Amino acid sequence: MTEPPNSNPEPRRNQTKRPWRRDCLVVSLAVGVIGVTFGVFAEAAGFDWPRILVMSALVFTGASQFAAVGVIDDGGSGGAAVGAALLLATRNALYGPVIRRFLPQALRPRLAAAHLVIDETVAMAVSQRESRAARDAFWFTGLTLWLCWNLGTLAGAALGGVLATPETWGLDAAFPAIFVALLATQLRTTAGRVAAICAVAIALGAVPFTASGLPILLAVIALVPGYLVGRRKPHGNASAGSSVSSGE
Repeated sequence: MTEPPNSNPEPRRNQTKRPWRRDCLVVSLAVGVIGVTFGVFAEAAGFDWPRILVMSALVFTGASQFAAVGVIDDGGSGGAAVGAALLLATRNALYGPVIRRFLPQALRPRLAAAHLVIDETVAMAVSQRESRAARDAFWFTGLTLWLCWNLGTLAGAALGGVLATPETWGLDAAFPAIFVALLATQLRTTAGRVAAICAVAIALGAVPFTASGLPILLAVIALVPGYLVGRRKPHGNASAGSSVSSGE
């Protein structure tokens, strides 16, 4: 007698969880390296340990933190630093409509989840096919990212005097590298490729005419052609299917 094919569903359940957990851990470790970079930059800019650690724990947005420290390091005011950080952080608001269906309905858990809505957590969540996997991936990624980011920041602040300039160790390349890794998964579809090409064109065209940080925000417009292409493709398949049926 042969055993039923689903007599032991536990291994299959574990297999479906392993891929996104592995990806989450890889992204978290990479973000931890970026946290080391931030700690080194912040320490070199004159920030003391308490301010560095509090910023990483409460802000938890790498691009905004780098922007704020960069403004201060260049001699800018605190208001200018906050403005630059908020400008870059506004992109996270665009993730709200995308991620809201995965978040809890109760107010307190939703507020806690809002603190974890960043590029990496949203990317990991939306790449899952099932809602439960998306929710688990969001929380798992968010918590591990927060931990690795803050541990990396602490290590960077402690080693700032030893590492001197991050460029010497190649740490400055870690921040853009993580975004390239996240973008790679979105280029598998036609809509993703169209959005990426349009975003590059918009950002490069805006660089000579706009302030720092604005080209990235303007590149969000590229979501429109990507959405239209993705929406048009199913209709094309449907019409092709109908023509085949009529031919038969």
